[in-house]
Amino acid sequence: MREMNLDDNSNNLVQSLTNGDSEKISTSRFSSLLASKDRDYLLSSTEADQQVRISDLEGKLKSNGSNFEIVFVSSDEDLDAFNSYRESLPWLSIPFSDLETKKALNRKFEVEGIPCLVILQPEDNKDGATLYEGVELIYRYGIEAFPFTKERLEELQREEKMKHESQTVTDLLTNPGRDYILGQTITGKVPVDSLIGKTVGLYFSAQWCFPCAKFTPKLISIYQKIKQTLEEKGGEDFEIVFVSNDRDQSSFDSYFGTMPWLALPFGDPTVRTLAKYFDVQGIPCLIIIGPDGKTVTKQGRNLMNLYQENAYPFTDAKVELLEKEMEEAAKNLPRSVYHAAHRHELTLVSEGTGGGPYICCDCDEQGSGWAYQCLECGYEVHPKCVRAVAPAGSIEGR
Repeated sequence: MREMNLDDNSNNLVQSLTNGDSEKISTSRFSSLLASKDRDYLLSSTEADQQVRISDLEGKLKSNGSNFEIVFVSSDEDLDAFNSYRESLPWLSIPFSDLETKKALNRKFEVEGIPCLVILQPEDNKDGATLYEGVELIYRYGIEAFPFTKERLEELQREEKMKHESQTVTDLLTNPGRDYILGQTITGKVPVDSLIGKTVGLYFSAQWCFPCAKFTPKLISIYQKIKQTLEEKGGEDFEIVFVSNDRDQSSFDSYFGTMPWLALPFGDPTVRTLAKYFDVQGIPCLIIIGPDGKTVTKQGRNLMNLYQENAYPFTDAKVELLEKEMEEAAKNLPRSVYHAAHRHELTLVSEGTGGGPYICCDCDEQGSGWAYQCLECGYEVHPKCVRAVAPAGSIEGR
């Protein structure tokens, strides 16, 4: 499931033609990609019936001063939908009727899903000159990604690494107009600085999201157990901050009202900043920040599903310890079982014996390491989710 406002309603492959030095791109290359035997033009965005000859694209790129153009390749279901959608787009389009060119582009660039943005560089004979991750690059870096060259992307990655290495919880959660987050207290405001020195989970979620509705109650239970354990031990502390992707204030208020932790205000610009910064592409997502303000893991949700409250403090050392404990525990598990929710026999597997990362068919959460797997149909469940029953044909199962 994609979340965080990535324009999931855009039924399109968007082909970015060029950037940088447009003189280095030949008209014949444009034609081979975008023309057909019956058509040598694209549709303009300015007028419904205006055509732009593909042979004129080089001059168009020079005249607009940007050396950059996008061509819309539609996957709309009918012409009316295409025309309606195209009205909102400021770039060129391949005519809706030209299915052959669309299919050829899909094959050439191995398009498997939309939205998809393929970016062609001026010198396409260089390694890495064609970029297939245009949507992700725009989502993460916005206009800063231009001109999408290898050098520019490496520069952005270096800058991003430096930001992560120097991050603090204060930098992450405040902005020039706000130094607090919302709490469940009478005043409703909690200073962000009160989180310094604590392990903090950033919980990206929304009321409308079905997987979130299933995971949030589980997270609440685990959160309360971790808090209780830490209070008994004294010294350490753990907190969660809800980062909402709800669609309106009332949904946020209703959803946050069920939670025992803190939250960023609804609609706060920091929400989108954090989603980009941590490259959050789906919800629910739980990012763990350590007491020093640095990122511990982006896999908080998976770790809690696997190890519940034992996952705390989510460090590599703790995960390694838990994995060893799981290996030892697996030695005492039956090699095969029958599960109440499945008709076939399930076999115990690990990553080394045919298993691997999977989605548990019982709780719908991710798993890794050990699993019970149906060798007939691929059904897989966490060992902890198995409800063992006798085989249907046995005396016990009659």
